[in-house]
Amino acid sequence: MKLISIPANPVPEDVVTGTLKTPDGAELRFARWAPPPGRKGTVCLFHGRAEFIEKYYEMVRDLRARGFAVATLDWRGQGLSHRSLRDARKGHVSDFSDYDMDLETFMQNVVLPDCPPPYFGLAHSMGASVLLRAAHKGRRWFDRMMMCAPLLALGDRPLLGFAPVVARLMRYSGMGRSYIPTGTPVVISAQPFVGNRFTSDPVRHARTAAVLEAEPGLGIGSPTVAWADSAFRAMSQIMQPSFAASIRMPIVMVAAGRDEIVSMTAIEQFAKQLRSGSHLIIAGARHEIMMEQDHYRAQFLAAFDAFVPGTPVFR
Repeated sequence: MKLISIPANPVPEDVVTGTLKTPDGAELRFARWAPPPGRKGTVCLFHGRAEFIEKYYEMVRDLRARGFAVATLDWRGQGLSHRSLRDARKGHVSDFSDYDMDLETFMQNVVLPDCPPPYFGLAHSMGASVLLRAAHKGRRWFDRMMMCAPLLALGDRPLLGFAPVVARLMRYSGMGRSYIPTGTPVVISAQPFVGNRFTSDPVRHARTAAVLEAEPGLGIGSPTVAWADSAFRAMSQIMQPSFAASIRMPIVMVAAGRDEIVSMTAIEQFAKQLRSGSHLIIAGARHEIMMEQDHYRAQFLAAFDAFVPGTPVFR
């Protein structure tokens, strides 16, 4: 399976790509990069909703410069992985357990057999929710996990409190495969920079848009009602007090101070309930911290360097 390369965003060297099939028949695109010579350890990088492998090339380079192999995938329904609906722009899964299956398949067929241990999880937004679900179920693949703006609850917006009930009612009425109310096929990352709620960095925003222009098939639009209903149910489960307390591995939660997508309060609350966890806030950053301006990314990478064993000291 190909990776898209453009002059402003070339594919990092030493990559192996391919596809794997989940037990329910979904084909997932993956990529893995070898570590520098003499080093061991793999960072498994998990994206948020509507993201794709190419968006994280810069982060792959940052991690490999720190001595790590990197492994990542496109979740089903996005990137160049399997799309289950005729309208491929709809961001759809029938249940978040579909993502659990994607993660299990990826770990068993790519990471464990072909990537050097120890393993560290690095996940953004929706991807962080999937990793937390796995940890809650007792999966101990990772020595440590770092969560970037995890999707635990949505940010405060007018009437949002009614959204879970609306999504459930719409789904029961047979509208599960429809876009959410006000949803469209428009790919958010391909829209103009002004007014976006994801990053304050115009250069990185333009880079993502250029990748989508080179390969429009990478993009998806708004989620479906079924996706939204499944997400609300997953978030409700995650925010139960017993959920965080059951997770035993070390976790750092990183929140963005100007996040308008997910709830910073929920991240703080969840982190306080962890047996071995902490959280920090990067003041001024927007939701996509790894796609932010250099001074925000530098704080995020410093937190990674302090948390993940084996990271060399840079001078």
